[in-house]
Amino acid sequence: MLRKIIVAAFIMICFILQCSVFTSLAFAGIVPNLLIVLTSSFGFMRGEKEGLVIGFFCGLLNDIFFGGFLGFYALLMMYIGYLNGKFCKIFYPEDIKLPLALIVISDLSYGIICYVLTFMLRGRFHFSYYFTHIILPEVLYTILITLLLYPLILKVNEKLEKRENV
Repeated sequence: MLRKIIVAAFIMICFILQCSVFTSLAFAGIVPNLLIVLTSSFGFMRGEKEGLVIGFFCGLLNDIFFGGFLGFYALLMMYIGYLNGKFCKIFYPEDIKLPLALIVISDLSYGIICYVLTFMLRGRFHFSYYFTHIILPEVLYTILITLLLYPLILKVNEKLEKRENV
């Protein structure tokens, strides 16, 4: 029960930070995607099911507040959490290379899928512009924030696992 409360608090805090604090710290209108960091991190730390559930709730928040229709971001984030959960068996807490690589791939995939399904299908074929001015800067900004946020998520997860194993 404690894990559910803490994860829900993480989701709410990351969403609020992404929508308020980081919009003030935006570089050229680009904000880091904290919900991708959270979904990916819990996915590869805890497994497919937890990544899927956390991804659903992170995406649902995006759908409710920013989506054109309900379910698009929830489904996308669910897939991201689930696929990151596939790497749970090769996850080592002391190695940050795998989490960084998975978060980069997740954020790139998120950006490209959002472009294809929300812009390209409406006839806007400026992928190179979108990629260089929106997707890549967001990925870089997300990496910088990941270096600060990931150790916190890892410590909280380790403490929760110790508490659950007692």
